[in-house]
Amino acid sequence: MSHDAAEAEYTYAAAARGEHHEDGLPCGSQGGESGHSVAALVERAVDLAEPIKPRLRGWLHAGMVPAALIAGIVLICLTRTPQAAVACAVYSVTAWLLFATSAIYHRGTWGPRGEAVLRRLDHANIFLIIAGTCTPLAVVLLPPSQRFVLLWIVWAGALVGIAFRVLWVGAPRWLYTPCYLALGWAPVRYLPDFLHTGGAAVLTLVVAGGLLYSAGAVVYALQRPDPSPRWFGFHEVFHAFTVAAFTAHYIAISLAVY
Repeated sequence: MSHDAAEAEYTYAAAARGEHHEDGLPCGSQGGESGHSVAALVERAVDLAEPIKPRLRGWLHAGMVPAALIAGIVLICLTRTPQAAVACAVYSVTAWLLFATSAIYHRGTWGPRGEAVLRRLDHANIFLIIAGTCTPLAVVLLPPSQRFVLLWIVWAGALVGIAFRVLWVGAPRWLYTPCYLALGWAPVRYLPDFLHTGGAAVLTLVVAGGLLYSAGAVVYALQRPDPSPRWFGFHEVFHAFTVAAFTAHYIAISLAVY
């Protein structure tokens, strides 16, 4: 048993017995003072029993916030058409929102209400980055009729997914993780068109990015591997996959629009 877990167990036991805590809180007082002391001990025990965040939690995405901002500006400035510029702007905003919200959520301690709000935003942004990534690929690589269909599918799916995660934030991982995967692979039927218009390099990077996102989703769902729970746990492995996947897709979009 860890030191924190042992202290939490002792604290609960002390509250139940009415003893003095090692911090000097009197637990045997009468009336309101006793009730207040017991409540303080229980609150302290709850704090100690909470899972410890790995020390590198959120830093990968925090580092991507300025990187995504700069990369997005470069991408928008180097596009060849106004349509492509708008599509790349949508992609860049969704990427920046994903990394910024994730960094804020995972780096801080926000209390129950703040955690609930940020968790909803964090999970909603996953649907946004999927739709945002598809947007410039559809605009640049597909003819108008196919472009409209793909954009309708991914953005309607993203809005449904966001509503699902906002309204049911406590949904089990095994239920909502496949939703991310299903939406993320929605463009699979258009891969031949990506190859025809964008070339082999663009197609390879799009597929590689999709596989990296999928691998990250599997790690997130299984919570394995968990190499170093105190420093770099399964969630950090998941974040590493998202950074690698974003990089692959950014390069693919850059090759398509330049």
